[in-house]
Amino acid sequence: AFLLLEKAKDLPGISLDNTAIRSYENGLIFSSIIGYEGKITREELAKNPNYLMTDYIGKAGIEKYYEKELRGENGAKQVEVDSQGNIKKNLGIINPKSGKDLILYIDEGLQKKLYDSISEMLEKTQTKTAAAVAIDPRTGGILALVSFPSYDNNLFAKGISNEEYAKIANDSNLPLFNRVTSGEYPPGSALKPAIALAALSEGLINPETSVNCYGKINLGSWRFGDWKAHGIVDVRKAIAESCDVFFYSIGGGYGNISGLGIDRMKNYLELFGFGNLTGIDLTNESKGLVPNSDWKLKKIGEKWYVGDSYHSAIGQGFITVTPLQLANYTAALANGGTLFTPRLVSKIKADNDEEIIVPKIIRKGFVSRDALQVVREGMRETVVSGTAQTLKDLPTAVAGKTGTAQFGTENKTHGWFISFAPYDNPEIAMVVLVEGGGEGHSTAVPITREVLEWYFKR
Repeated sequence: AFLLLEKAKDLPGISLDNTAIRSYENGLIFSSIIGYEGKITREELAKNPNYLMTDYIGKAGIEKYYEKELRGENGAKQVEVDSQGNIKKNLGIINPKSGKDLILYIDEGLQKKLYDSISEMLEKTQTKTAAAVAIDPRTGGILALVSFPSYDNNLFAKGISNEEYAKIANDSNLPLFNRVTSGEYPPGSALKPAIALAALSEGLINPETSVNCYGKINLGSWRFGDWKAHGIVDVRKAIAESCDVFFYSIGGGYGNISGLGIDRMKNYLELFGFGNLTGIDLTNESKGLVPNSDWKLKKIGEKWYVGDSYHSAIGQGFITVTPLQLANYTAALANGGTLFTPRLVSKIKADNDEEIIVPKIIRKGFVSRDALQVVREGMRETVVSGTAQTLKDLPTAVAGKTGTAQFGTENKTHGWFISFAPYDNPEIAMVVLVEGGGEGHSTAVPITREVLEWYFKR
């Protein structure tokens, strides 16, 4: 470049210009949020006529979503040249305008801790893929967002080679895929608090309604199993111990309990945002799926059976969610029933001007506060005496729900844990997913413990 600069005056039609190159700090840790920018393509140029072929444009993450705010405006120099292209006179200059600054809700320390804790668990379990997200339930602000495997966005900033890009793009673990916003998974038992809330709100059960769990339900020739015989359980204990039989009963009906049925379950799940986009300020978000009888008849050509309702009530069957949806639902359980639009950016600054992004409420007051309190007590019991007891000695009271979701045909399971803390005045709601990581209590819970212990002791 220096040699060209020296000889540029002798090379007709050739000039050298200064240009800025992105440098991302801790690229692997933050790339799921920040994304990256790259050279504009012909297709992108056609959609953005004010850009130049030499321009860079946001390709992923907030670099893409906030391209307009971050870009600024190009400057220009008007010159007089001779027939050889040599500059003879400067006629005028239009100064460039800087782009705006984005202030994020992200807690840098929490992001790093969550990334490191998941990385250690994946190494320990010899698994490769995971996702986690933490939300402030008071605002919907995203405090941390991690998708594994990650990628170093600096590779794109410096101009990625075809070989480097092919290596990333062809990786079977999909490092460019944001599992938090775009991954769709069966939620397993992490969905049970919503089903319990629906049954309480609809008056199908009260807080003292009990079911005697023998470890299974037989329905004709079909057997619907539980992970153990729980004995007599009410709704709080059913949440704490993750009793499938209780949720089969309130979901599809059994004995003296008539059951919600899929239409009422779908209604409550959609109130919590499942089956819909959350509206986060990132691109390529997925909706997940909350099915019903019409969907099954159309897609599979079969009618809806009671067994389908049983499976739906424990977060299995056809239901899929994104980790972000599950986190936003957890935040609504934590804050008393307000569903926010999750946001990464809290402020947009330009020179002396500052635009504060006001938290946006999707809906509030859509569930009974009394019913919600019973469910929250069950989630607290999950930690005190249930499937997440390893968290009970933390310095801050935590509530949560484990989830173990079967997928595929080889009895593989995803490990989930949803949580919020402090229990009485929540300031953080978090979801951890370890894909193919076995049971939630053995993978997702230890990650949560390590992260929350750090968070409240720092």
